[in-house]
Amino acid sequence: MKGSQTERKVYLKDMDEVLGLLGKFDEHLSLIEEHFPVRVVPRGDELSLQGETEEVGKLYDLFQELLGLIRGGHMLTTSEFLYSLKLAKVGQGKEIRKLFNDLILVTERGKKIRPKTLGQKKYVEALRRHDIVFGIGPAGTGKTYLAMAMAVFALKNKIVQRLVLTRPAVEAGEHLGFLPGDFHDKVDPYLRPLYDALYDLMGVDNFLKNRERGIIEVAPLAYMRGRTLDDSFIILDEAQNSTSEQMKMFLTRMGFGSKAVITGDITQVDLPKGKFSGLIEVMGILKDIQDIAFIHLSDKDVVRHNLVQEIIKAYEQHQQDH
Repeated sequence: MKGSQTERKVYLKDMDEVLGLLGKFDEHLSLIEEHFPVRVVPRGDELSLQGETEEVGKLYDLFQELLGLIRGGHMLTTSEFLYSLKLAKVGQGKEIRKLFNDLILVTERGKKIRPKTLGQKKYVEALRRHDIVFGIGPAGTGKTYLAMAMAVFALKNKIVQRLVLTRPAVEAGEHLGFLPGDFHDKVDPYLRPLYDALYDLMGVDNFLKNRERGIIEVAPLAYMRGRTLDDSFIILDEAQNSTSEQMKMFLTRMGFGSKAVITGDITQVDLPKGKFSGLIEVMGILKDIQDIAFIHLSDKDVVRHNLVQEIIKAYEQHQQDH
């Protein structure tokens, strides 16, 4: 049974607002139709929203939030608009402006880095409040990239004096001897994703200069042993492939004035038989320490191609069925 019908009008000031809400060539209209049983009719400087009262109300409130962003100078991407529709559909449209206004930093090339989902927003807020944060979730959720953006921000603003980025170098316990070349040749393939993110966030020249000065260090997890790291932002990536002993070793490297972020995907453990993931174990060991944050991201926080979300869901369903 249909609810009561209504019409509400959204008034627009200029073409930026028209493009922001409707997209180029009105491409957003088809996205709106997929998520809301509401007819959107452009009429000059206004949009007429027609349909069931509740659905029209949700879309109207969303458009007001989006217009607030647009009038503040933020032009929405198609992916941002799509995510906004999904939030409005479940009654969370009021969170949009707070989400997209949270600017972490601007890269050397002028790219604005901000959380793109509510899960990512929660993660970034945890990174600001806590000295130890675990970011756990599937590929594409931004858990490593956002941690590195926060690390670069902390370095630029002299909150810390150095960045230390590490990950287990090889799945089976970091045995590098069989690989060709010198030490750097052996470990570079495993650390390359960290370099790529820093190139994007800082620019290649700035990164190389800081690495030469020892302000940025990228190294395999095994080389953290026996150190104490003060005034540092420390990131352990791919932590699901750390052993219990390595996880304890890493967590106890933290010195005064430091932050530690541990990221990983507990569904992608590559350790050999007989080795238990330190990330999975530590979730139980440290769960009751209030000043340590565990943030779990999900397929809803994937910001890659839409098919990545569907692939993650399919694998999760397969695991549940078997």
